[in-house]
Amino acid sequence: MGAVSRDQHAGRASALRMRRSVVAERQTPLRALYAESPQEALTRKTARTTSVAIPASDPFHGEVEVGSGYRTSLRYGLDRYVGGLHDAPNPGDLLCAALAACQDGTIRMIANQLGVELNRLEVEVTGELDVRGCLGIDRGVRVGFEALRCETELTAVDGTDPQRLKALLTAAERFCVNLDTLREGIEVNTSISPART
Repeated sequence: MGAVSRDQHAGRASALRMRRSVVAERQTPLRALYAESPQEALTRKTARTTSVAIPASDPFHGEVEVGSGYRTSLRYGLDRYVGGLHDAPNPGDLLCAALAACQDGTIRMIANQLGVELNRLEVEVTGELDVRGCLGIDRGVRVGFEALRCETELTAVDGTDPQRLKALLTAAERFCVNLDTLREGIEVNTSISPART
């Protein structure tokens, strides 16, 4: 029996690590909790714009705080196609980014659970819209995106079972929260009221 090469050893060690899914370790107690107490599974996601760093009088820019407790804010700008300066990501870009990040994160977690070691993962989301709708030029033109395209490219380590890869892609389509939200649609309630001074 020949000696095991360094590459073979690294590959086996990597496979062993993947068998011990860190995602499964973290999710197992959560799954038990949520099965026993479904109300514990309800979570709230937030984003909030402010005019602290960028004055509300700036018609082309703003800032959005993402999530709660992360201290993460994103500066946004408005698209040149609607008269903006096109010098920062616009809200449409952020919507595409939200879908790309969710699809990417979903794939990473499921790959870990299935023991699929990925070498490369890239998700690109593109959207198409006719801005005549949001500019009020033609009432027959939809205001929002007409279509979004989510393209995923990934490669797994050599020797990955094709069935596992297929299961990964199927599960990612099924369990991506933002993809499901955009495909199925949800009720969105809005309210606008003057700020109290």
